[in-house]
Amino acid sequence: MSLLGVLRGPRQVLFGAGQRHALGTIVSALGSRALVCTDARFGATPEFAHLVRLLEDSGVQVTSYAEVEPDVPVHQVVRCAELAAAAEPDVVVGMGGGSCLDLAKAVAVLLTHGGTPADYYGELRVPGPVVPVVALPTTAGTGSEVTPVAVLTDPDRISKVGISSPYLIPHAAVCDPELTVGCPAPLTASAGADALSHVVEAFTAIRRPVTSELATERVFVGKNELTDTYALLGVRLIAGSLHRAWSTPGDVDAREAMMLGATAGGFALGTAGTAAAHAIQYPVGALTHTPHGVGVGALLPYVMEFNRPARVPELAAVAVAMGASREWSAEDLADEAIDRVTALLASVGIPASLAELGLPADQLRWTAEQAAGAERLVANNPRPLDVDALEHIVRAAHAGDRSALREAVPTPTGLAATGGA
Repeated sequence: MSLLGVLRGPRQVLFGAGQRHALGTIVSALGSRALVCTDARFGATPEFAHLVRLLEDSGVQVTSYAEVEPDVPVHQVVRCAELAAAAEPDVVVGMGGGSCLDLAKAVAVLLTHGGTPADYYGELRVPGPVVPVVALPTTAGTGSEVTPVAVLTDPDRISKVGISSPYLIPHAAVCDPELTVGCPAPLTASAGADALSHVVEAFTAIRRPVTSELATERVFVGKNELTDTYALLGVRLIAGSLHRAWSTPGDVDAREAMMLGATAGGFALGTAGTAAAHAIQYPVGALTHTPHGVGVGALLPYVMEFNRPARVPELAAVAVAMGASREWSAEDLADEAIDRVTALLASVGIPASLAELGLPADQLRWTAEQAAGAERLVANNPRPLDVDALEHIVRAAHAGDRSALREAVPTPTGLAATGGA
């Protein structure tokens, strides 16, 4: 027997329209004092005020921090933890997009274990359980409501950094698609592109040899039977709803499908992990100051093209999940998957090249070198990557030329060209 299945997630996930109204009951079961983290936009809405009232009516004393910035600067984690320490919260509630949820997770680590965020950068460095986190997303993108990672921005480092540990998985996730109905079109596109990249990269990630230590030695173990199920569910839902949610913001069915797809993507990436598109986006985002989802969306078709020789069956399954005929050959379906992903992203305004994002032509090698430093992501790619291979992808993506990735690329030293299958 050779099958492997690994899946981690919250103790409970409530999904569906109106489920936010259960927030008071869920939080009050965890304690009587809550720190609520959100951003200034959502913090100024009537919906936020209503959610706080739900907590207070359930007997929970609320301390609010409504200053979360995009991409979570590390100084905000420290500041929020310092402000919250006097309140001694029993639970941290993250409300908003992925940055709000990531800040809530990171603050929970500091409240429990002290120190600074840098003490926990990397995998498996959180020493034990943290103050429980309840996550309530208001966008359909990161899947952070169910993942074991908090992504931060550190001014001392060029690229983003992550704290990755199963202890960061929220205790509960409350996913109410009604909260995404007011999401503006550009944010819907960026978040949706991020969600699409999660399901595709998790489904096409490296498949590691099965050992009894794999799930205890790594946070992200690569593709496996359980994460594949969530990844394909996410592909199907996002493919059928992203353009509708973007073009018709009030389409509640599309909003519902997108949020479910994003949460499924969180389950998939939270155990399988992501790969080259995310590794390259980190330096691209640092140089161009473009949203994370826009960057990974622009890169995704090129990474799929590069990985195609190692992942034809998987890409064929992606194409079928997006509506292609099962009667086609696997080779044709693999091409169709990349074409369909490219077309879907273009339909919601995601740029087709890194040049369109503003990446300078004289920074392509540097981008590849920085991406190579994201070792966790690089190691999760199904085809081996070194700086030359990464530069091959970056140059093709900068030129907007997928066909260039069907040309030979130098094989990383000591590795097979299509290893990791």
